[in-house]
Amino acid sequence: MPPIQDKHSSRELLEAQVNLWHHALGFVKSMALKCAMELQIPNTIQHHGGSMTPSELATKIGLHPSKLPRLRRLMRVLTISGIFAVHEAATSNKEIVYGLTPTTRLLVGDEVKSNLFPILSLMLDSTVIAPFFGMHSWFLDEHSTSLFKKAHSLNFWEMAEQDDTYNQILNNAMVSDSNFLTDIILRECGDVFLGINSLIDVGGGHGGAARAIANAFPQMKCTVLDLPHVIAEAPSDVHVSFISGDMFKYIPPANALFLKWVFHDWGDEDCVKLLKNCKEAIPPRDAGGKVIIVDMVVGSGLNEIVTRETHVLYDLFIMCVEGIEREEFEWKRIFMEAGFGDYKIISVLGVRSVIELYP
Repeated sequence: MPPIQDKHSSRELLEAQVNLWHHALGFVKSMALKCAMELQIPNTIQHHGGSMTPSELATKIGLHPSKLPRLRRLMRVLTISGIFAVHEAATSNKEIVYGLTPTTRLLVGDEVKSNLFPILSLMLDSTVIAPFFGMHSWFLDEHSTSLFKKAHSLNFWEMAEQDDTYNQILNNAMVSDSNFLTDIILRECGDVFLGINSLIDVGGGHGGAARAIANAFPQMKCTVLDLPHVIAEAPSDVHVSFISGDMFKYIPPANALFLKWVFHDWGDEDCVKLLKNCKEAIPPRDAGGKVIIVDMVVGSGLNEIVTRETHVLYDLFIMCVEGIEREEFEWKRIFMEAGFGDYKIISVLGVRSVIELYP
């Protein structure tokens, strides 16, 4: 067989090499972002008026002067990838200036209530990343269903129960993501809640989303259903009621149900079981009954490479904990199997969508 060099031009070969290197070095971008977050660089720049020179930044975050050239190299990665902005010096003897971008501003502020720092911290946590180093052996192990459990001898939820630090990271991530997304749901597609008299947030945790919905629609009776140990830690609220229970066993009656970021944790069989319980809990469509799902629909939304790639990357990411992100035909299959008659996908949430499901 002739060598590959004989079949392709030098340009084609070098472009292929760059593509492989770029793909293989993708983890460096993740680790650079993690480093910047742990050094509190976004907040530091924000508190300095939104811009800083490398020297100012190094001093403020407590770096030894010898690390200044390395800091510049770190920030070069993060500016080229669009995480931070960089402004060239006005004169040759002055330093460049770093600034924030719309992306970085999502990492600034209170670490739980108002930004995405916690959800990124979970995605980049070593406990979550470690299983991927053994992905090849997991694929070859016919008896192992959980990549996470193969690495840690505990599944994702067992780890959270036994490791308080990890549990706190997980809880903070869920709260921050819920706060961020719910505000946008109400702004961009709040009409899905119009005319609803009673709503149950199934698997709604401590009630952050339900609280926001209740505030936006004061006439609506909002309730959260979740497991007893979750409800036990939920803060009391005059606008939201809490019910302890297992969604796979019984869901109380309501005009509508809300399930945000729930179905991707479960396989098809469990999802169909849950959907059947949902169908039993709501009235017919002509009486206003529906299920409002917020989840990922792979391939929907903006037809941009970043969105499409994020869909499939997150699907592989959540495969680590036996989760799955579904394409529309996969959603339709479980909807129909559970006995629902129709659905509508509203793709206005970036990588996620709102699905209105009707009996």
